[in-house]
Parts: sequence; C-alpha cells; structure tokens
Amino acid sequence: MNILVVNCGSSSIKSEVIDTRNGERLVRMTIQRITEKPEISIDDDHSVFCDGIGHESAFDKSLPLLLEKIKGKEIHAVGHRVVHGGEVFEEPTLIDETVEKTIESLEELAPLHNPPNLKGIRIARLFFPDIPHVAVFDTAFHSTLPRRAKTYALPRDLNDKYGIRRYGFHGTSHAYVAKEAADAMGKHIEELRIITCHLGSGCSIAAIEYGRSIETSMGMTPLEGLVMGTRSGDLDPGIMIYLKTKENLSVNDLDKMINKESGLKGITGGISDMRDIIAKASDGDDRCRLAIQVFAHRIRKYIGAYAALMGGVDAIVFTGGIGENSPMIRHRCTQRLDFLGAIINEDKNHDIRLSKEIPLMEFSWNHSPVKLLAIKTDEQYSIAQQTEKLIGKNLKVNTIPTIPVAISARHIHLDQETLDKLYGKGYELTVKKPLSQPGQFAANETVKVIGPKNEIEKVRILGPLRPKNQLEISRTDEFFLGIDAPIRESGKTENTPGCILEGPNGKVEIKNGVICAWRHIHMTPADAEIFGVEDRDIVDVRIKGGDRSLVFGNVLIRVSPKYKLEMHIDTDEGNAAEIMRGATGVLLSTDGEAQLTKKKL
Repeated sequence: MNILVVNCGSSSIKSEVIDTRNGERLVRMTIQRITEKPEISIDDDHSVFCDGIGHESAFDKSLPLLLEKIKGKEIHAVGHRVVHGGEVFEEPTLIDETVEKTIESLEELAPLHNPPNLKGIRIARLFFPDIPHVAVFDTAFHSTLPRRAKTYALPRDLNDKYGIRRYGFHGTSHAYVAKEAADAMGKHIEELRIITCHLGSGCSIAAIEYGRSIETSMGMTPLEGLVMGTRSGDLDPGIMIYLKTKENLSVNDLDKMINKESGLKGITGGISDMRDIIAKASDGDDRCRLAIQVFAHRIRKYIGAYAALMGGVDAIVFTGGIGENSPMIRHRCTQRLDFLGAIINEDKNHDIRLSKEIPLMEFSWNHSPVKLLAIKTDEQYSIAQQTEKLIGKNLKVNTIPTIPVAISARHIHLDQETLDKLYGKGYELTVKKPLSQPGQFAANETVKVIGPKNEIEKVRILGPLRPKNQLEISRTDEFFLGIDAPIRESGKTENTPGCILEGPNGKVEIKNGVICAWRHIHMTPADAEIFGVEDRDIVDVRIKGGDRSLVFGNVLIRVSPKYKLEMHIDTDEGNAAEIMRGATGVLLSTDGEAQLTKKKL
C-alpha cells in the first residue's frame, strides 16, 4: 500500500507517502513556520510560500502539490501520529467522529501535541474523505507497563477519577529501534534487555525487558523525565508551589514556564538546540557547558536505574536527532558504564554517520558484553506499517472458533537434580492425573515453598521434569510469600527471584525461577492458521464466564504441534473475572508485525 503519513505539530508538518512493501518514500513534504508564513518544501526542492497562515492554508496549498508529485499513484490510507492516547487507545485505531472527539478530550494531557495532531486529522479527512484514516499513538507501546511502574503515589480516588498514571511517549520510536537492535544482534527481542534513549527536542528513555516496555521516563504528560529542549523534565513539585507564591505566577504562567522556557533553553538562557549549545560550550560559554553536563547526567542516571530494574542490560540504543548525530552526547552518557559491561569505543563513536544506507552502527568494543548502538529511527515507516496492518485483510482474524479457558493454580516444574535433593536420588514422579496439554501431568508429589515472609504448603509438582526449575504463582501468592516475581513467559527465568523448597528428603534453595505467568494461549500450527496468528503474536481475547464478559489484553500466542488449543490465566485473574469451569474465549485482534516489540515478539 501507499500510505500518506502525517505528523502535524503546532508550528510544522511532516508528511511522507510511503510504499509499505519496501519503505520507499514516494514523496517527502515539510511545512515550516505555520503560524508565521508557511514554507512548503517537497523532496527538498525549492520552497513554496503560502498566502495565508495557519494549518488550513498550509494544507490547502501543500496537498495538491503533493498529489501532483506522485501523479498516477494512488494513496490507499492516511496514518496520523497522535501523541497521547490516554487509557482509551492502546493500539492503532481507525478514525471516525467518535475517535476525533475522544482524542480532543485528551488534549489536557498533551497540550503541546494533541491539539495540532487533531487539527491535522480533521483537515486531512476533509481533503481525503474516501480513504481510511488511522491514528497511531505514541503511548500505545508503553501499555505493557506494570502497575508498579505506572502508578503515582497520589490519593487513589484522584488517580482513578482522572486517569492519572504514567503513560510514556515516543513509543513508536522505542519499539522500532529496539527491534532493529535485536535484529542486528541476531537475536529475538524476547531474549534481550534493551535500554532505548530517544534524544531530540523531546527526550525519553525506555526499559524494554524481553519485548515489553516495563519502565519509561516520560509520565502522564511528555514533561516528566529527562532534560529536554524547552521542557524541564523531572522537577520537585514543591518548586512549583514555591515559585507560584514568590513570583505570583498563574497556572498558565507555570505551564508556559516548564513547557516552553525550561530545559536546555532555561539553563543556557535562551538556547535550546544542542548543536548550538555544543558550539558555544566549545567557545567557553559556562551556561552551555552546564547544560550539557546536566543533560548527560540525567540520561546516565536513568540508564543505571533501568539496568537495575531489569537485573542487567544487553544493549543500550541511542536514537533521535541528538542520539543519532552527537558523538559528544553519546560519549558523556556512556562513559563510566564499564561496571555494567558497556565499554565505549571512542573511535567508533566519533566516526558514526548514520544514513538511509547505514541506519545502524555499533560504538562499543567487540569484547563489550553490553552493545552500544546508534540507530536511525523511522517512526514514519512504522506508522505506515501499522496503518496498513489495521486496514489490510491480513489483520482480519477468523473469530468463529472459541478457545477453552483454563485457570492455572500455583504449581512448580523441577529439574532432576532438585527432585533428587527433595525426594531422594533417582526419584521418579508418579502421575496423579493427566493435564489437558498432551504429555503433561499433575504429580502426586508436592513441595513446601518458603518465602522471606511466609510459606505455602503442598504446591503441586507438574511433570514431566524440565531442564530448569520454575515456580508459577499468582500476585496474591507473591505478596503472601514476600517475593517480587515478574510477569514472564514460561521458560524465561533469567533475572528472576528464587525461594526455598522443602520436600521429604530436605530443603533446597533455588536461585531463580519464581514467576507470575504471562497469560497465554497454546495452539497447534493448524489452529494458528485458522485464527490468522503466528507464534508470539499478542492478541486480545473476550472471555464469557460467570455473569459477565471481559476482554483480556496482552495475551501471548504459543504455537507448537505438541499443544492443544487452550488459554491459561492465573487464579487471581479467574477469580476477579468470576470465570467458571467451561468458560471460553474469542480472539479479537492481532497487530502482527505492525508493532513488533509489543504485538509480536
């Protein structure tokens, strides 16, 4: 498909028509100075000026020029970047009047971004009324944030009433470069812990653990986190109260200050472009030197924090205008990270010149356990791909078959060495009853699980034995035992906590393996073909159980000839949804490859 991608800002518009088969740009258009005298540049040719000002005049003049440039080629759809999706939009969405109104209702969350995004949508829909328009949200990728990461320590009723939580931004960019990093390393993203640093006029960092965003620096709005061009980033909220009193500032005054007059611009006394700041710092300007130091210090602090959250890191990625093009900033952000295993090669870093032909370069030493990468982001191409997937036939899923739902009680898988220590050398499990998945069974044998806080008796062992130990518990069990267990796919036990097990023959301390299982669906390749999904797709499932119907999002697909069709959720989820024996689910959607690090691992 040929997709027109529109990124409409308050003072500029960037548009490209992209062939989604290969990422080829059929035409590029940039409009600058929209509020002054709009200047249109198409494919970097000479500029054309508009007679009037504002977005309407800019679109009225530019879109006919764009269509003339691609004469003879059809535009099949329009993909729009929208910064904030709130709690409503967690995936690309086909735009209609209701969606427009909902985006409008979220303007307070991103006052600098959502209003011009929406203006671009409305004008483009008038100009292209007969083709589909799709909104792709910056916040969608971060919908996988765990509660501990997205919850602010404010009164709960206020959080619930106003949807106050961390949403995160730059999701399209973080998802794109994380996938590119994994491909470059020759690994699946589900095997890696990646820190992605999107550094431009707006800046954010994300911790991507085995394909899921688990932490990010921007919060409810794009103000939180790193120091940015004109935005303050992290700020003691007491400062706002103090300045309001001392300077007699209104709410609008404070909003303008932290959004448009702070960040690099505030520290330097008026300069927000990092290129200019570096140039003046080289000439001895102390304010500019301080701005660089504060900027890099904050980034390095976040990198260390996110490495700690994930129990290590495999790759650190720099992208965005600054991250891709500034050797000095990459140097300052990655120096002294040797303790993490990230060892910068200064010559490689200095020589990086990213381009369409060379969109990725490594700047760590060959022996560095952690890879340092600079990657040219391509949010426009990602938006085009997601737009195509949403409207294309390959997204349509056959929802006729229903999926049996099973509630998995706490259980444990053991290796032979651990079973020997718990039950005696050479002990073999005995079958209590077969399980639904072929070849698996619940054993007669159980173990006591001992945590830092409490212990749980008679946790069932499942057979057959596995190569490594894995204890699957619910969130309720996690708190009862006093163990901080992450949500993981079965078998992914790296950097997970351990516990003490007790059997008839004694106690064993396992160093890791305690997880809360990621809700998932087992299916055969034949099932996958019927449903139109692939191994490791992420889908939504509507479950009818008890007296109500609920939609479970973020459900992992697992495909193997050994499996039998069945969805597994834990006891907490089953109890909360009042799911009874015999409940079934219906597959609703999948994004396939459109958002690889969220919707396809």
